[in-house]
Formats: sequence, structure tokens, C-alpha cells
Amino acid sequence: MAARLLGRMLGNRRRRRLLLLLLRSPARGSGGGCARRGTDTGSLTKQAEATVATDWKKKLTPEQFYVTREKGTEPPFSGIYLNNTESGIYYCVCCNAPLFRKLLLVLVSPSTTRCHSEKKYNSGTGWPSFSEAYGTCGRDESNTNITRQPDNSLGSTRTEVICKQCDAHLGHVFDDGPTPSGQRFCINSVSLNFKPGSG
Repeated sequence: MAARLLGRMLGNRRRRRLLLLLLRSPARGSGGGCARRGTDTGSLTKQAEATVATDWKKKLTPEQFYVTREKGTEPPFSGIYLNNTESGIYYCVCCNAPLFRKLLLVLVSPSTTRCHSEKKYNSGTGWPSFSEAYGTCGRDESNTNITRQPDNSLGSTRTEVICKQCDAHLGHVFDDGPTPSGQRFCINSVSLNFKPGSG
């Protein structure tokens, strides 16, 4: 029961931070701000993190867990969505948040085309590439389900792309993409689920 409760409480970033703060803060009314006798808050935090990791391992394949929870990378040119040309929306494999969209130009009449520019494209890098996240308006990503953070893991600074809802590692973004955004989101296929349709 406690594991299920912790899993629900750790469902999004804000709740997880709040729980970790509560676990790290001194217990109230325990005299002098000391933690309760026999309670090691560091152990509770580790237990909560271990419970969450166990839950993700149950839900995800080993490859999905490695990429999304351990910040791994699938081999280039191996992903199921690399050459996908269907219109639809790509969702986070962990929490089902909409992340990226592929739309084709739609000819309404000979003189009218209703379109969104194509957001998924072939960058030749070996991973599905997108020029912007789902919900982007110009350069404003406040309505998207992604967040960016610096990644210095390979000795050079890159920008990691993370799901805003569940902190899943998705891939990286670079400033060498097509116009108008100039961005290239290189995203691991195993971090995505695709649902066809116009979205």
C-alpha cells in the first residue's frame, strides 16, 4: 500500500520535489528539530526512489527503461520511428504525454492549402528528428510537455530533452535544424509511442 501511495505521489515533478523536501526536513514536534528516533530520512528517500524505479521496470521494456530512466541512447538507425512518414502524434512511452507531431500538408482546394509545416524530418543522423515540440507557438515552449537541461555527460555541453510530466529522458536538441525554428530534436524511438491521425 505504501509503495502504491508513493508511486502516485511521485507521479509528477512537483509532487516528487515536495515529497523529497518532506522526507528530508526534520520531523515536527520531535524536540529540537531532530528527526524521530529510528527514522533515517535519507533511507526513506532512497526507498521512495527504489520503489519508483521498480515500478518503471515493471511498466517498461529493458530498452525503454535504459533510455528513459537511465538516460541511455538507442543505437543510431535502429529506431522503429526513424522512417515513419505517417501523420500523427508521438507520445511519451512512460506517461503518454503528447510530445511531437508529424503533419502532412493538406490540399483543401486548388487555391487553398491548410497546413502546418512538417515537424518531423529526416536529418540523416540516425534518430527521429523534429523541428519543434507539440504545443510550441513560435519559440514559446511553455505549452509543451518537454523541458530542456544541460547535459555534460560526454565531456561537451549538449541540451537534454526531458518529458515535463515524468522526467523521462527523450534525447537531445541541437541548433542546426531547418528553418524557421533552427532546431533539431533527436529523439530516441524507444522513448515514444506513435498514434496515427491528424491530432
